[in-house]
Amino acid sequence: MVLVFAENQKGIFKKAAFEAVTYGYKTAQALGTDCIALTLGTVQDAGALGKYGASKVYNIADTKLDAFDSSVYTAAIAGAVEQTGAKVVIMSHTSTGRSLLGRLAVRLNAGSVPGANSIPQTDGGFKVKRSVYSGKAFTDYEVKSDIKLISVMGNSLQPEENGSAVEAEAMEVSLPEPKVKVKEVSRADGRVPLPEAELVVSAGRGMKGPENWEIIETLANELGATTACSRPVADVGWRPHHEHVGQTGIAIRPNLYIAVGISGAIQHLAGVNNSKTIVVINKDPEAPFFKAADYGVVADLFDVVPRLTESIKKFKAES
Repeated sequence: MVLVFAENQKGIFKKAAFEAVTYGYKTAQALGTDCIALTLGTVQDAGALGKYGASKVYNIADTKLDAFDSSVYTAAIAGAVEQTGAKVVIMSHTSTGRSLLGRLAVRLNAGSVPGANSIPQTDGGFKVKRSVYSGKAFTDYEVKSDIKLISVMGNSLQPEENGSAVEAEAMEVSLPEPKVKVKEVSRADGRVPLPEAELVVSAGRGMKGPENWEIIETLANELGATTACSRPVADVGWRPHHEHVGQTGIAIRPNLYIAVGISGAIQHLAGVNNSKTIVVINKDPEAPFFKAADYGVVADLFDVVPRLTESIKKFKAES
């Protein structure tokens, strides 16, 4: 049995949940077993996960789960594993998934693979591929434990509808009292959150100051993209820290990443080099980022970006 923990935010599923269930369905097919999904807290339309391959959907609706507490979530998922007899447990490689994977591995005496980016190979064992050395190489992890844990890197596969909606079933497990009391949750509203974004426009110190950021916002608006920035920009307060992408910020895997005025230090590349297509705009032809780019423009960003935006507007108007 393959059990997928499907995250929700304020009771609503994001793309990462559908990716995880799709991954779980494909893994279950490879193992010749069933995929079931688990939701925690108050959730809207939990049964919709059946469309992505879950033959059953369970919900633990205890109010202790409405706010995230890693110890309580660990107990809930572990209890579901014990009740269902699942041998493979899958979750998203989000901040929530990363905080749960290690706890669950200890609790279930399980081998774990964080940040997997392909379906497990099940011929002659159980091997899972993931990137290493800041995305410079790949390695296969062979998991030999009875229970196996996997967190799935975002955008590793597209969600696919493989079934139909099912009726969610209630499940009860024993939960500890939360150790943390959440008084307030503040979230960045508006555009798609960076970990889920498929189009990202990012900028760095080449912008010269926060007053020039309007051209980045305008380009992002025309593309329907999310904005991001390099660490130095966030550190000096030009942009909020939740937009910082890189090794010490948010790691992303969009379909398109446009880097404007970013030199491309190794710490930044580590967080974005799994993007499917990278476009770099920089006036320095020696900028390290060009080595990782699929397309590069050596020019003044203050000339190129507005013209690119106008071209996109024109294309949209004519289409």
